[in-house]
Amino acid sequence: MNNDRNVDPLLAPARLLRAIRGQQVVDHPLARWACDLVVVHERLAGAAPETISEIDRDRVYFVHAIDLWIERWVPQHSYGPSLHTETLGSVIDRIAACHVSAVNALTTLEISRDPRVHLAWQRLAELVNGYGDLAAEVVLGRRRLPAPFSV
Repeated sequence: MNNDRNVDPLLAPARLLRAIRGQQVVDHPLARWACDLVVVHERLAGAAPETISEIDRDRVYFVHAIDLWIERWVPQHSYGPSLHTETLGSVIDRIAACHVSAVNALTTLEISRDPRVHLAWQRLAELVNGYGDLAAEVVLGRRRLPAPFSV
């Protein structure tokens, strides 16, 4: 996985992952919204059923904010490149959810015996790698993203 590839104006995969992990403060809107999504998924993990819809509204808000930012700041090539199946906001949302799940597995399961710990972290690495591939393809004009949904 090449986490150092240039995907300006998007976050490189390594920078996104550091932001999601809270390891580095990055002054970039995507980093802030990714951190916000982690908080939302942490809240969802421990939420009472009656509060889930309210928390999920926050999740939808941050995904939409990412998608609107992408639409404004990342040139989209309307013709030619193939359309990706989901927005970048949705991809970052899945990465945030996967991160919360992986941390939960690490802290609640027996690390040396439970294969779910390794699988959770492997899944996170795959998602981050996929984000990097998609970000590079979008920036290079080889891929386009669906329009943001209306909230």
